[in-house]
Amino acid sequence: MHGRAACFICSALAVVSIAAVARADFLVPMDLSQTNHLKAYGLAYHVLASGENVKWLLNYRGGSFLIPETNAFSLEASARNVRLERVDGAQIAAILQEIDESNADVVLLEKAPAIAIYAPPNKQPWDDAVMLALSYAGIPYTIVYDREVLAGELEKYDWLHLHHEDFTGQYGKFYAGFRATEWYIKEQILNEQIARSLGYDKVSDEKKAVARKIAEYVRAGGFVFAMCSATDSFDIALAAEGVDIAPREYDHDGTTPNCQKLLDYGKCLAFENFTLVMDPLVYEFSDIDMTPTAAARGEWRDYFTLFEFSAKYDPVPTMLVQDHVSVIKGFMGQTTSFRKSLIKKKVLILGEVKDGDEARYIHGNFGLGTFTFLGGHDPEDYQHIVGDPPTDLGLYPNSPGYRLILNNILFPAAKKKEQKT
Repeated sequence: MHGRAACFICSALAVVSIAAVARADFLVPMDLSQTNHLKAYGLAYHVLASGENVKWLLNYRGGSFLIPETNAFSLEASARNVRLERVDGAQIAAILQEIDESNADVVLLEKAPAIAIYAPPNKQPWDDAVMLALSYAGIPYTIVYDREVLAGELEKYDWLHLHHEDFTGQYGKFYAGFRATEWYIKEQILNEQIARSLGYDKVSDEKKAVARKIAEYVRAGGFVFAMCSATDSFDIALAAEGVDIAPREYDHDGTTPNCQKLLDYGKCLAFENFTLVMDPLVYEFSDIDMTPTAAARGEWRDYFTLFEFSAKYDPVPTMLVQDHVSVIKGFMGQTTSFRKSLIKKKVLILGEVKDGDEARYIHGNFGLGTFTFLGGHDPEDYQHIVGDPPTDLGLYPNSPGYRLILNNILFPAAKKKEQKT
């Protein structure tokens, strides 16, 4: 499997020789001049899938790309409404010189990563921003679910996204508001059927087994990206191995006595010392999430700021925060943001709400692999609710929030070397 490492080390400045810049290339600008930022990522992926390399110019004009100058790529960019600038050898040399003298760097992208989306068979078009982003950008992916995960099929993929999911087996804790609706009843029946077919008596046990298998994938070198409830519910499920934290309303029996004290935070990727919300009628898993704090600010005062990293010394977080703006409009989800005081010290905060205990975007290593968690449900729909129509990304081709998702898609394509841990 390509990309079994978490240490990005190679600057294209060390690879690109004077002779190599003699020919012309296309610059794909990713600053405010770009006509379609989201489809520009699809163009970069297309170039990689065609067998060519892409140079990602970190911290240069919003994280621009250099691609080979060919008629085919010019036509592809035109079809996607992606703006290109032709740059000759002298211009490329000047760009590289400017990068060398600033807080910027060049990362070589070498191979189109194989992408999997963990999503249920009854997924709805309003369910997941990542599937919307990939479809709009024209980036192919494969859908996997519990059967494939437990069968070990994640080994086929370089990058895995966790669809809006509840790994605790509590059906998103929608019981109070939706237990009598047709879609909720069907979802519970479907999940119970899947669990039984896989040899589990309860959905909560089966989901926790899936979470452990995904954690093994990351430990072995996989790249995982998750949003909304797939972030905190994943770590909660790992901490609750062998402990029943699902009330009777969800798994037909009671919880383990003193289950809070039996949690093992050492098994978590990102969080520690959190307290569970055990009331089945409360739409919340734990105190990791800070949705009430975000909601109290209101839509027009809800923003978070991306950190600026050194491209030469911290290429990994630098890749993940490339954008044409540094302040992102917030967006709600079942899990909107993460309480910083409950984030493990080794985890990097990539984006935060200023003057508070609230992180929105985090990243860390786990074994040989990495995980990136982004709070919220849909970057262009502030409060997306069940049954809403899917977001039309044709209306938001320059979305800064969706750019954060697509940065993660190219992350496994970067030149890297194995790292011992």
